[in-house]
Amino acid sequence: MRLGPESLAGLPPEVAACPYDRAAQAVGIVHFGIGAFHRAHQAWYTDACLSAGETGWLITGVSLRSPMVAEQLNPQQGLYTLTERSGAGSHTRVTGAVREVLVAGPDRQAIIDRMASAACAVVSFTVTEKGYCRTPAGDLDLAAAAVGFYPMLTTALRQRRDAGLPGLTLLSCDNLAHNGRVLGKLVSQWLDHAAPDLQPWFAANCRTPNSMVDRIVPASTPADLVGLESRTGLHDAGAVFTEPFSQWVIEDAFAGPRPRWEDHGAQIVADVAPYETAKLRMLNGAHSLLAYCGLRDGLTFVHEAIARPHLRALTLRLMLDEAAPTIMAGTGQDLPAYAQALIARFDNPQLNHRLAQIAMDGSQKLPQRWLETLTAHQRAGRQCPAILQGLAAWICHLRGANGPVDDPLAAQLATAARSPDPVSALFGEDGLLPSAWQPTAADQSIILTYLA
Repeated sequence: MRLGPESLAGLPPEVAACPYDRAAQAVGIVHFGIGAFHRAHQAWYTDACLSAGETGWLITGVSLRSPMVAEQLNPQQGLYTLTERSGAGSHTRVTGAVREVLVAGPDRQAIIDRMASAACAVVSFTVTEKGYCRTPAGDLDLAAAAVGFYPMLTTALRQRRDAGLPGLTLLSCDNLAHNGRVLGKLVSQWLDHAAPDLQPWFAANCRTPNSMVDRIVPASTPADLVGLESRTGLHDAGAVFTEPFSQWVIEDAFAGPRPRWEDHGAQIVADVAPYETAKLRMLNGAHSLLAYCGLRDGLTFVHEAIARPHLRALTLRLMLDEAAPTIMAGTGQDLPAYAQALIARFDNPQLNHRLAQIAMDGSQKLPQRWLETLTAHQRAGRQCPAILQGLAAWICHLRGANGPVDDPLAAQLATAARSPDPVSALFGEDGLLPSAWQPTAADQSIILTYLA
């Protein structure tokens, strides 16, 4: 039997189910990019709020491209299981925060209607770095944005303004430095192009807080689903599997009401920057290092890569010697302890976090994860040998050493990586990924040594 409201009574007693009446709840959140991460993170926090008695915060999820998640969740009326895995075992609960999943294109008007509704207060995003449609210089790519979320959001904002409704909190939950500021800038650039009359209302009534999210959520495998079905007796096409750890830090800058996420572990703070920088440069930076170097060693999973002594040492060097010195820690933020906690999370053998999944979209990720750290050290006259070795492994990846490259700039990257001077073609003044870091002759020598 498939998971759904009518089958909850058949769950084994060790599987918890959402205790609230979903039929009586309004949709207060529209979320773009309803993949596994959102279901294991923001929806999980929101489910905890609803389970504690809050009302009006069901989520309408939006898929911008594929109907797959809609096909998984809509027959289950949005219900899905979340399983936390660790060396101590697994814990599963049914999560009910998602009301429905709509697909951009066929459901365009319904998506706009949900955002324009008086019940909606938050529109959130996990669309990955490329979903924001930025140019290499960081501005909005208008052609790409025209087929993204921007036109639908603009129509909904116009309807809210014309109806006299409050503005919205637009909450980015993606791994972008200063993600709220980035989102606000890009929406403003779209409005300048498509709806300049809406710009003053948007600036006065909407807010785009920065946030930092952290939870490792590997892609579910057929074996995961079969094992879950044997334990629960139900088929769940939308199941997600994750680690026990979760972190969500949000700037206290909302346009209106919101769930009390902080009652369930989220942190509402004045400044997200120290947490965000540590996560991007230490956790995400280490993940990318393990991905490209691990794939080059013929490995498949993060826990396999971190078990290799040379990769473990390289990862610690990146986190402690290269990334941590560039971070101005916030009050009570212990970066060495954070690094050790990350190693313990990477060691978790139950997650099966695939290196190939982390290796996707490197052109969108590495500027924040590696290049900013390289820039900070270059200004101080220092090198980053661990990151430089990672760059060499990435160039090998771009040359096809690990199979097809999944990246929006795959063709251009492959050409640059195979050029006589790949370092300059990628990172030089006129390279594909321009940044304040400019590779020196010494940097090039280290990278080319590992390329040989």
